[in-house]
Amino acid sequence: MKLSSDFVGTPLKEYRCNADPRWIMNYAASIGETNPLYYNDELPDGIIAPSVFPVAVTWPMVQHITDNIEAADFPKEVIFTQVHYSEQLIVHRPVKPGDEIIVKGVIAAILPHRAGTYVTLRFDASDAAGNSIFTEYIGAMMRGVECTGGGKGSENIPQLTEWREGSEPLWESSVHVGALTPYIYDGCSNIHFPIHTSVKFARMVGLPGIILQGTATLAIALREIIEKEANGDSRQISSLYCRFTGMVLPGGDIKVSLACKTSSPDGMDLFFNVFNSEGKRVISNGIINLKV
Repeated sequence: MKLSSDFVGTPLKEYRCNADPRWIMNYAASIGETNPLYYNDELPDGIIAPSVFPVAVTWPMVQHITDNIEAADFPKEVIFTQVHYSEQLIVHRPVKPGDEIIVKGVIAAILPHRAGTYVTLRFDASDAAGNSIFTEYIGAMMRGVECTGGGKGSENIPQLTEWREGSEPLWESSVHVGALTPYIYDGCSNIHFPIHTSVKFARMVGLPGIILQGTATLAIALREIIEKEANGDSRQISSLYCRFTGMVLPGGDIKVSLACKTSSPDGMDLFFNVFNSEGKRVISNGIINLKV
């Protein structure tokens, strides 16, 4: 199979949704959050959504991506080769209950990769007044797909801070992933894909069983990091990035590891990895930027 980089710049159909308090609270509960920021609606500014909540907002666009790409000749068969490879979020402000969210998407980059073709989708989310809420870059690896046209759009992807780590992690935190966690995350986030809830389907596609959603692993890791490094205040997050590099099977533990932290012009950069119970990296090269 082949995918032409000439599809860079192709828009996606606009998507709209409303962030209601129940959805936000349910999402927070699904990742084990106990922070009042996500539940106590008597706070002066009300509640906010957890930092990874935007992935739930854009999921319907990703889930039905073949119907949303505004190009009749896009080779839809390549979609079935994709895996979620990277996630990058730029947070302009937290999602809040009552937000009417308008999301516009575009194919930002199509680049050759040793594993196939690396495709990045950009989603820009704003409120009804036109104010930016978040920008998301979802990186999908099209395994075994040949990139034709030389690759385009690398300039459309924000340049990352050089990843760093010390000789030893600054700290590590173990979190148990219960057998029901993938089902709870599925129902509370409205992010549904059967490898996370159907043992039969997961084994049919070559997996040992159901696996935890990558975005759930990311959200749990951020919960641990923000609690320890930002006094539980996720409003300090201005951006985050990671690569998904392994699987988490429910019933075991994950280990969140803060590799390094450095001052940056914008505040503080936190570098992290997440390991599964077998000691394999499931989230690699994670970077969180905290505002001053």
